[in-house]
Amino acid sequence: MIGRNEAIQILRDEGCDEKVILHCVTVSDEAVRIAQENVAVGRDVDICLVEIGALLHDLGRSKSHDIDHAVLGVELAKKHNLDEAVINIIKKHIGAGLTCEEAHNLGLPDDDYMPKTIEEKIVAHADNIVKGDKVITLKKRLKIMKERGLDKEARKRVKELAYEVDFKYSDD
Repeated sequence: MIGRNEAIQILRDEGCDEKVILHCVTVSDEAVRIAQENVAVGRDVDICLVEIGALLHDLGRSKSHDIDHAVLGVELAKKHNLDEAVINIIKKHIGAGLTCEEAHNLGLPDDDYMPKTIEEKIVAHADNIVKGDKVITLKKRLKIMKERGLDKEARKRVKELAYEVDFKYSDD
């Protein structure tokens, strides 16, 4: 597994804007916090994978800021011979995942983009609660999604994912 500095260097080498890199660092820090809380209650979480996957989740933003950035990020990750587990985090980080049908409707290759592992879920959630380089509330994220016209099902998945992996929402 590559380290933090190497992951950041990959982002720079591929031409990611410094704002994207700062976003990725913030997502990574938040994801590591969530992963550590999960480990503390006995869940088996690879914190290093979470950190590196979160750092590289927006690698494809070096080529596009559209929904296809996840697919482009996968191609770049493969070019850098990154671990399959990191590649899957990049692929499945959008929202709380995309079904095959949603991916098709968005013009993405037919595939399953739903996070399955705890590490994939933690990174997807951390990305949901980071806007730019600021951590936001789940309520704020859901409001943004509604304003952007995202359907109720997508918003429900984001909320359920938050409750599954992030203990700060366990009392809501």
